[in-house]
Parts: sequence; C-alpha cells; structure tokens
Amino acid sequence: MSRPSSRDVAARERADRDALIRIVEVWRPHAARLTMGLVLSLLAVLAGLALMSSAGLRFAGAALGMVLVTATSLRVLGLGRIVLRYSERLYAHDAMFRALATLRVWFFRSLSQGAAAGLGFRRAGDLLSRLVSDIETLDGLYLRLLLPLAGACLTFPVLVLVICNANSLLGILIGILFASSAFIMPLAAARLSRKEGAGLSHAQAALRVGVLDLVSGMREIRAFGAGPRIIDQVNSANSRLLARQAQLSRRMAFVGALSSICTQTALLLLLAAIAGIGFDRIPAVQGVGLMFLTFACFEGVSGLTRAGMLAGNMGAAAHRVVAIADEHPRPVQAVSPATVMPTHFDIAFEHVAFHWRADRPDVFRDFSLTIPAGSRVALLGPSGAGKSTLAALLLKAAFPQEGQVLIGGVDIASLPDVWLRQHIAWLSQATHLFDDTIRNNLLLGRPDADEEALWRALDEAAVGDFVRTLPDTLDTWLGEGGVKVSGGQGRRIALARTLLSEAPILVLDEPATGLDAQTEQDFFLTLNRVAQGRTVILIAHRLTGVEQLDHVWRISGGEAVPV
Repeated sequence: MSRPSSRDVAARERADRDALIRIVEVWRPHAARLTMGLVLSLLAVLAGLALMSSAGLRFAGAALGMVLVTATSLRVLGLGRIVLRYSERLYAHDAMFRALATLRVWFFRSLSQGAAAGLGFRRAGDLLSRLVSDIETLDGLYLRLLLPLAGACLTFPVLVLVICNANSLLGILIGILFASSAFIMPLAAARLSRKEGAGLSHAQAALRVGVLDLVSGMREIRAFGAGPRIIDQVNSANSRLLARQAQLSRRMAFVGALSSICTQTALLLLLAAIAGIGFDRIPAVQGVGLMFLTFACFEGVSGLTRAGMLAGNMGAAAHRVVAIADEHPRPVQAVSPATVMPTHFDIAFEHVAFHWRADRPDVFRDFSLTIPAGSRVALLGPSGAGKSTLAALLLKAAFPQEGQVLIGGVDIASLPDVWLRQHIAWLSQATHLFDDTIRNNLLLGRPDADEEALWRALDEAAVGDFVRTLPDTLDTWLGEGGVKVSGGQGRRIALARTLLSEAPILVLDEPATGLDAQTEQDFFLTLNRVAQGRTVILIAHRLTGVEQLDHVWRISGGEAVPV
C-alpha cells in the first residue's frame, strides 16, 4: 500500500481541523458552561502550584529547623485546591456531557433532515460506531486536550519566571524542557497519530458492522452453515483493531517516555544547581521549593502527550461525525418560504435531475411526472430504477440537484417540514415497529390522537379485532421490530399508524413485501376500502390484480412510461 502524499496528508489535516471547528460550533450553546469549567480548571492549577511550592519550602525549612510556611497556610491551600478541583471536575464534566448530548441531537437531526434517505448506502454498525464511539471520543477534545493545554499555557510563564528569578540560565533550560513536554511533543504526537487515528476509527466501525451482521443474521448463517466463515471474518476485524490499538499504544508509550525524560532532566538540572554543578549555586531551601514546583508543573501536563497522541483519533472521529451532515445536505434555496399553503394536492415532478452521490450515476436527468389530487397511481419498475428515490424527493428526505417537486403548484422546498409531514403519510417495505406498546407505535403518526381515533385506525386496517383479543389490548408490548406479532399483523398495525395521520397523500413503498399471496391481497383490499378520497402512490415491482388504480407508470431509464 503506497504512503499518502504530503498533499493528501495536508488535505486530511484541513478536513479534520474543519470538522473539529464544526463540532465546537455545535457546542456553542454551552459556551458559558464550558468557559466556567475552564476558569475553574485554571484556578485549580494555580492552587496546586502554590500548594506544591509551599510544601517544598516547608519540607526544606523543617529539615533546617526553620519555619518558612505555616501548617495553617498549607491547610488553606490544600482545602482550596480540593474545593477548586472538585468544582472543576463537577462543572467541566457536566458541561461536556451537555455538549455531547447536544452533539447527539445534532447528529440525529442531520440523519433525519439530510441523510436519512441515503441510509441504504450505510451499514447500521457504521452508524452505531459514529453515534457511540466517535462522539464519546470527542469528550477528550475538551477534558483531555483543551483544559490541560490551557493549564500548560498558564503554568509555563509562572514556572519560567519563578526559576529565572533564582537562576536565569536554569529557568531558560527548564522552560525549554517544559515547552517540549507540554507543546512540542503533543503536537508531534498528534501529527504522528493522525493516520493511525483514522485507521482505528475505521477498524472499530468494521468490527461493529461484523458483529451486528453476525447477531442479526444468525438464522441465515446457521441455515447455510456459514458460522465458521462469518466468525473468521469477525475475528479478522477484531485482529485488525487489536493491531491498530497495539501500534497506537506503543507510540503512546514512546512519547510518554520522552515526556518523562523531560521531567527527570528538569529535576536533575535543579539538583545540579543546588549542588552548584554547572550553575551558580542556589540555596537548598529555595531549590527544594523549586523542585516541588517543577515536579507539579510537569506532572500537570504529563497527560498532554497522551492527549496529543489521541488527537489524531479525535480529528478522525470529528470528521466521521460531521460527514453525516454533508451527505445529501439541504441546498441553499433560491425560493422564499411559502406564505400561503397549498389548498389542493396535485403533485408534479418538473425536470428533476438527481444522483445520490457524485461517484454514482444519475438516477434522473430530466424527469417529469404529474399525479392529480385524489388519484390512485402505481409506479412499477425493477430495483434501482428510481421508484423509492421519487418517494424520498417527495418527502424532502433528499433534494434534487435540478428541477422542482411541486404540491398544489408550490415548490416543496418552500414548504415547512412540519406542514409536509402532516400532509404526506409514508408506509415502506421496511416500516419499523418500535420496541414499545401498540398505543405508542400508533401515536408516532399522530401524538394527539385519542383512544377512539386509535381504535378507528386499527379497525380500518382490519387489525382492531386482533388487538382486542390481546390481554393488554393497546398497551401490549410489540417487542423489537414487532416480533410478538405476525408479519401480516405488524404490517396492518403500521398501516393503521399511517391512516391515523389523516394525511391527504399516502406514499406506499412496497408495503406488502414479505407477506404471503393471500395476506398481500387482503392487505390491498383493506387499503382500497380505507384510502378513498386520498391520493395514493403505490410503489411496487408488480401488481396483485386487486388494487384499484387510476394510472400506472413504469419507471425505466429515468423516465415514467404509461402502462
């Protein structure tokens, strides 16, 4: 595998830096809390330096029978440091948890508003890795990197000035060692680990993908006797992750050793100055106090080298998190927000051009189609023809690169999302039933619906009698993915949820997938009866013969051909 060029490395660094800046922008609502945590951290650092320096003076003075610092002063400084450190940890961690919660909400919003329609190109394990590992990695940006770095910036001039007051040459040399330990080596470690950090994030995601595939596909794996082969793949992914972690650990141990050498060298220089070797002699009492201060300063920044080593991982994690918002982003609309909402619901795709990704072929180039309000239409075609893409465009889950999608003559780009969701209901081939009660699954479609409306929707979907036979009726727990009901019953509950919305437009994307022939026909007979007066857009590979349709189009080659 060829090494990346300097241009590639620079581009990756810029991308990671831009991603980190965007993460900080997402955290902006918590700026006051994060700033207060930073202030408390700096005060705790000052209190710690004062305590260690005073302790050194008292220790040296006691050895010589002198009282340079009283026990009361040490108690005050010690208590102050404890209070400040506790307050800093409490406040800074609380601020960081709030910021991470905001980042998770932003991540979910990016999925729902921009990239949701493109999830078919992404694996669940990869999304889980971004949501869990990558976002949790970013707490180190503030707690492990920013706070210690700010403390180092405060400590550096204090240490140099205090030691220079005793011996200028000694102060300069120890300042160089401190700058190397606190600034130069962490920066070098960050650059060294940048490639390794990206590889570690991808290795973690690959392992999660493999494990989720193993767990979710257990029946198929056992049916085809593929267990050993799949387990080998998971073990291989695990081995790659372990190799990445081991390499990162070795490098962290190396840079940690260099930082420790800087600390020990600084202390040796102070001992030499106390002994008068190579430096003008400094008093023993003062020298011991400086040794305590120096040790405290270096100890306070010892974690920065490790944080620098993890900075590459933080940058890669930030890049993976913000990348989710850049897939199918909302375009900057040239149209103004609609001031008058549509009163009729004709649908028109006008000269639409669209592709999912720049590296994929166009799905549509100059696509046009009109669906009259109240009509019942079917869009047929093979997989990949663009049927579901039309649904995604209509739902504003994806956005055309060219052209318009109109409802009632109004560009949906100008319509509020809330209005659109109230007027378009969607039922897909993979409609999800949540691990919750039937009631709460139905209320997803209309949160303010009363019990009478819930039963009416269930009866319209021909599943009300079944729900009445259940011991807990509406409060029956469906289980993960609706596993406690049959496929046909689960599909009818999903249909009831769709009907409950009372939206005038129904988009049905392969709604009978996975049902047997008789259940599929019963499903469409029910749909024929309950969807009267609404616009129904049925997306399917084929028709059963019982659908009541006004128009049928076949999507082929990016065009709609009447059938």
